Amino acid sequence: MKIAILGTRGIPANYGGFETFAEQLGTRLAARGHEVTVYGRKHYSTTSAPTYNGVNLIILPTIRHKYFDTVIHTFLSVMHAAPRRYDIILICNAANSIFAFIPRLFGTPTLVNVDGLERKRKKWNWIGQTYYLISEWLSTFLPTAIVTDAQVIQDYYATRYKKESEMIAYGAEVARRAAPEKLLRFGLKPNQYVLYVSRLEPENNAHLVIEAYQKVKTDLPLVIVGGAPYAEEYIARLKSTKDPRVKFLGFVFGEDYRALQQNAYCYVHATEVGGTHPALIEAMGAGNCALTLNTPENLEVIGDAGIIYKSAHDLAAHLQHVINDPPIIGEYRRRAMSRVIQFYNWEQITDQYEELLARLAGVEVPAGAPVTADSISYPLFVEEPSPKMRSAAKSSL
Repeated sequence: MKIAILGTRGIPANYGGFETFAEQLGTRLAARGHEVTVYGRKHYSTTSAPTYNGVNLIILPTIRHKYFDTVIHTFLSVMHAAPRRYDIILICNAANSIFAFIPRLFGTPTLVNVDGLERKRKKWNWIGQTYYLISEWLSTFLPTAIVTDAQVIQDYYATRYKKESEMIAYGAEVARRAAPEKLLRFGLKPNQYVLYVSRLEPENNAHLVIEAYQKVKTDLPLVIVGGAPYAEEYIARLKSTKDPRVKFLGFVFGEDYRALQQNAYCYVHATEVGGTHPALIEAMGAGNCALTLNTPENLEVIGDAGIIYKSAHDLAAHLQHVINDPPIIGEYRRRAMSRVIQFYNWEQITDQYEELLARLAGVEVPAGAPVTADSISYPLFVEEPSPKMRSAAKSSL
C-alpha cells in the first residue's frame, strides 16, 4: 500500500506519543514492503534527509502557536497529500478530523486516530474545549473510519455518538537492560531513582507526584522527564520546589529515554485525561513497577501489573512501601512485561493496523504468522535490587 501518516510533529520522534506512534508504526509498515510517508513540522524536524528508516519524510511549515500549530500544519499536509493518490491516509488527533473529508473528494479513504478526550485538558480555554468537542462530532462522519486506542474511548464514542470504531492499542518494546554508562550524563545510577514521564501540563499531575514524593523518606531522587511548549507558568511552579531530590531533565528521547525507563527503581504515572498513555506502556515494557493514578484508562492498561493510588497521600504511602520493601518490585516487573507482550507489543499492533488500512483501502495484504507471547523473543532480563541498594534504601528512612 501507499500510506500517508499526518497530524503529528513528524519523525524521528522528539515530542510525544503520536510522534512515537508514527515512527514505530511507519517504520514497521515500511519494513513490510509498504510505501509510507510521514508528514512533519519544520520547527520540530531534526533531520534534512528525505527518508528515515525506510519512511519518506515531507516537512511543511506551520504557525507556531498553541491553538494553530496542529490544525494549520494538518491542513497544509492534507492539501499536499490529497492529489498524490495514496491508497489510504492515517490522520492523528481528533482535532484534525475537520480535514478528513478532503482526501475523500479525491477518492482516498481516511482513517482518524482520535486519541483521548482532549477537550478535558486543563490547558484549553472554552474556545479550545468547544473546538475539540465539535471535532469529536466531526470525526463520526467526515473520515472513512476512526480508530480508538482504549476500550474506554471506544465505549465513549459508541455511547455518546452511536459511532462504531476499531480499537487498536498503543505499543511498547519489551526489554530491561542495565545501562549505567547512559545514566552518567544525568548523574544517575541504575535502580536508584524514581521516574516520572509526561508532558508537563496540569492534567498530567506532576505537581501531585512532587507533593507525594516530598513526604517520602528516601535518598532516591525523583527524576522528571518531559516538558511542554506552552506551559511556562506551570513548569516554573513545578521547578520552584525546595526539595533537592527532584531532578528535571526536560525532553529525553531515543536510547537515552530507553535507558532511563529500563533502569528506574519504579515508575509513577499520574495522567488523568486521554486514552492509552504511551509512557505508561513503555514503563511496563521496560520492566518497571508502575504506581498508577486511578482512572478508567489507566486501570485498563495496568490490569494487575501495577499499584493503584487515588491521591497524593495514597501515592506517598505506596512509594514508601515499595522503597522499604524492594523484593515486591520484582513481581510487579515480571507482570508488567508479560502484560505488554500479551496486549501491547508493536508487531501485533502493526498487524492490526495493516489489516485495517488494507480493508479501508480495498487492498489484499498476505496474512503473516499470528503473534503470541510465546512467539516473541524479547530480552526479559529483570535486574533485582542488590543487597547494597536495599540497605541504602532502608538506611535513608
